[in-house]
Amino acid sequence: MKAHLVTVLGREIPVRSAAQPEKVQQIELFVHEQVEAIRSRLTTADPQLVVTLALLNLAEAYLDLQSRCQPDQQNDARLGQLISRLEQVLAAPGLFRET
Repeated sequence: MKAHLVTVLGREIPVRSAAQPEKVQQIELFVHEQVEAIRSRLTTADPQLVVTLALLNLAEAYLDLQSRCQPDQQNDARLGQLISRLEQVLAAPGLFRET
């Protein structure tokens, strides 16, 4: 893991990450954009409140994405079961098979 400095609300925060520096910068920029979106609407808000609201927004977005991905995972599992059944049927003796 490498050490990186990430700036949030003007404060440098040392972090350790196995990610490439470009990825860490991308994350830093994303966090900055989320925090600034809140800060621009709540100009007199305490920085801790701004960060907390940004975190809550990110948590909501994450959970929305996670719930949309679950049907895909269920479909993947079902497709895997169907493929296994097809393979069993095709492997049964007496069925036409190419050699």
